[in-house]
Amino acid sequence: MTTDFPRDSASGEPTPNVENEDPFTRLEKEMTAMRNAIGDLSEQVADAASDIGAVAQSQARRGLKNARSHVNAMMSDASDRAGVVANAAQMQASSIGDTLQDVIEERPLSTVALALGLGFLIGVTWRR
Repeated sequence: MTTDFPRDSASGEPTPNVENEDPFTRLEKEMTAMRNAIGDLSEQVADAASDIGAVAQSQARRGLKNARSHVNAMMSDASDRAGVVANAAQMQASSIGDTLQDVIEERPLSTVALALGLGFLIGVTWRR
């Protein structure tokens, strides 16, 4: 079998030059180099994905921490507002009670007549 590539006259082996190598050997070397390059690239991609995951996890933790602090602040604010509303309602109820007491003391007969009239109306409505 003869080849079109020149061989080393002393050993009968192809010369180490890439141009003089067997095409199959060159292809094998190129494929090996490609596999190594793909392996290196896949390691770089894995490292980048790991870094991105770590950054995303850090940002998620920071966002959760901020959300918790905002929720706590909102709850505190809502609690303060509810306390103010409860105090205002209590003051209004106390004011209405004081006003009713003053009216009852000033006009006892009118108050009794009003109470009897309301009782009668409620009784009539209740029957139906």
